[in-house]
Amino acid sequence: MAQQISDLERIKYLENGEKAKPVFSKEEMGNRVGKLRKYMADNDIDAILFNSYQNICYYSEYLYTAFGRKYGLVVTQDKHVTVSANIDGGMPWRRSYEDNIVYTDWKRDNYYFAVKTILDEAGIKKGKLGIEFDEVSIEFKALIQDAFPDFELVNVANDLMKFRMIKSQEEIDFIKSGAHVCDIGGYAVVDAIKEGVPEYEVALAGTQAMTRKIAELYPQVDLRDTWIWFQSGVNTDGAHNWATTKKVQKGEILSHNSFSMIAGYYTALERTMFLDHVDDASLRLWEINVEVHERGLELIKPGAKCSDICAELNDIFRKYDLLANRSFGYGHSFGVLSHYYGREAGLELREDIETVLEPGMVVSMEPMIMIPEGQPGAGGYREHDILVINYDGTVENITKFPYGPKHNIIKK
Repeated sequence: MAQQISDLERIKYLENGEKAKPVFSKEEMGNRVGKLRKYMADNDIDAILFNSYQNICYYSEYLYTAFGRKYGLVVTQDKHVTVSANIDGGMPWRRSYEDNIVYTDWKRDNYYFAVKTILDEAGIKKGKLGIEFDEVSIEFKALIQDAFPDFELVNVANDLMKFRMIKSQEEIDFIKSGAHVCDIGGYAVVDAIKEGVPEYEVALAGTQAMTRKIAELYPQVDLRDTWIWFQSGVNTDGAHNWATTKKVQKGEILSHNSFSMIAGYYTALERTMFLDHVDDASLRLWEINVEVHERGLELIKPGAKCSDICAELNDIFRKYDLLANRSFGYGHSFGVLSHYYGREAGLELREDIETVLEPGMVVSMEPMIMIPEGQPGAGGYREHDILVINYDGTVENITKFPYGPKHNIIKK
């Protein structure tokens, strides 16, 4: 007799195989969750339902793949449970710091049923439910409220972003490894650059080198999301332009971007390059951007305000009548972030950010100017280093790949 939908399970517990070796220590994860629970107690929050990639990964080490489904992490004072879809099998449990519950597709709203099951097991029937207002659509928020009518929804996104902005020493060491992987990608890119080679072939060479290095350093992690943006000529005008089939030509501007992703942690290396030679107009613009970059590296230190750093660097570009050619802010925080999920927006080197730099922060310096086609020196110029503000107050540049015209006019 065929099984009826009403007979099918709404939730499952798929503890399939053994737990994966975590990236971070039990002490590190315990400190993160302990700080979170103290925050909940101090603010009378009974439970938190995370939905974002960044917070689920940060508090559980599980990085989901959405494909149109909802995922979550429920944290109470005595429960820590990721919520995943049946399609992913036992992998979410293997990757989760503590427990996992699986919801099936067999009935609408099984996701909310799974969350309710966790809250019921914790003995929580009403109170304050923390969610990330910046991660839920109007429709999703309404569905959460309908599913939990006895709860007041409160926003925890901004406060917890500030927690993530301050890295532990264990996180800093991990980010340093990611920066090292990016350097390896940079050297692989240089080896692959030749006249007539398509951008995507150069990008593939760097991506493969980084992926292999990550597999060597962290054999327990999922090998995912590491990539290269490599552009040439007009394609360098945007910082986030993907590689194309355009072929590299001698004398044209090149933009190399290595992005290693390890367990959700993003690091980057970005460099302006030229193949064989550089014309005078381009060299002048490149050297100006390097001047801004080097001054920016000097300004990153404890006590500096993000907006003040931005203002001083703006003055340098203004002196050369290039301020209007600036593309974006001068840098940003590092940690659990990516091009398709959240970032620590409170730590960006922009005019409207008043955050003061302090030990434990990790931030980039990455000035970029863009000169439109048809003008002398057309193209996008960008350098990018990552700096750690150590707990002893020193500042360490963890990017080792060299920058500027002395090093990155590629001779082949």
